[in-house]
Amino acid sequence: MGHEALRSLLTASGFQTLYAIPVDAETTRAYLLTFPHVAETLQWGESLVFRVADKSLGGKMFAVLTLGSPRAVLSFAAGPERFAELVEREGVFPAPYLARAWWVAVERWDTLPTAELKSLLRDARDLVFARLPARTRDRLAQSPAQRKPAKRKPLPARKR
Repeated sequence: MGHEALRSLLTASGFQTLYAIPVDAETTRAYLLTFPHVAETLQWGESLVFRVADKSLGGKMFAVLTLGSPRAVLSFAAGPERFAELVEREGVFPAPYLARAWWVAVERWDTLPTAELKSLLRDARDLVFARLPARTRDRLAQSPAQRKPAKRKPLPARKR
């Protein structure tokens, strides 16, 4: 039975739980791409990186979907308030390399209830969007035709 058929059956019967719709890489990716101003890139071999705004516009990442890792399937920004609460739960741990920025990693797709995971991912996107520089947020408010890539500062001359 496919996701849509299961969703219809559960909705029609009036039966819904937090775990009603199974979560996997494909459904998580589709959900993340529904957020406004989200850009997806393949990085580090087998990781799908989701950013608020394209990197060329000064965008920042808020979630990483790891396709080939045996340790974690998903990492995302949790913020200082939620970080401590989440890492106390079984199957959630500080994200490697990103824990200092209050990121968590999830071991399996069934670690968190679907509704909670979706809420956490939405919060991750909103948290990172709020921290974007005003210049980047202003660019996102423009139409796509008006947006220009962020100007990069030139590298300082190397001493020889």
